[in-house]
Amino acid sequence: ENKEDLIYQKKSEFKKADGFCAMVSQLKDLNVSKSEVEGTATSIQVRAIINTTYIRDSHKDVHIDGLWNKTLKENKRIKHLQEHKMSFDSVIADKEDLKAFTKTYDWKELGYNVEGKTEALVFDSTVKESRNPVMFKEYRDKNVDNHSVGMIYVKIKLAMNSNDEDDKQEKAEYDKHIDRIANKEEVEKDGYFWAIHAAKAIEGSAVPLGSNQITPTLNVPKTIQPTEEEIKTEAIKKWLTK
Repeated sequence: ENKEDLIYQKKSEFKKADGFCAMVSQLKDLNVSKSEVEGTATSIQVRAIINTTYIRDSHKDVHIDGLWNKTLKENKRIKHLQEHKMSFDSVIADKEDLKAFTKTYDWKELGYNVEGKTEALVFDSTVKESRNPVMFKEYRDKNVDNHSVGMIYVKIKLAMNSNDEDDKQEKAEYDKHIDRIANKEEVEKDGYFWAIHAAKAIEGSAVPLGSNQITPTLNVPKTIQPTEEEIKTEAIKKWLTK
């Protein structure tokens, strides 16, 4: 009965990781292949899975393939942040150090032991020690296994498993997507979800625990050896602090 008010409310908020009520019981082994890191690097290349479609998160949302198409074309200022903090010292990567795109993965490639595919929002970031030393160390030490997207809702549909004559549209939306949802059993218990067909991505963050837990770091991390100039600069800094 309050569908339109609820949609308006969701569109009025800025969505980010809220929480610690995610689908822990649904998680399988997250054994993603990771490369070794050399301790001398001052920059590392990281592939961060910021968001995945067709899994219901703790907001009761299921992101639908294609929801990022428009925003990736238009938003050239998207940022890779630490814990959704929009401050200079929390920026991990942006501009020429960040490539944002979507890529289709099998769930098992992301460590989730179910059949099917997902469209991931991916950040390929050059993480520099000089830019954010805290997150440089966390990525280098392979501690970051969750990410979250900071976004604004644009197009939402209510999907509901109802046989009521007045709920034909909601039932059609439910039937259209339910068999693709990775944590389908959890959704079926509630009998509804919010299908997110379009959203504006503002940033993607490294978080301790996100509302969608299937957002790991892949290929972590590839070292970028310091240039001769960077080695000289670092040596001067160390000498000056003695």
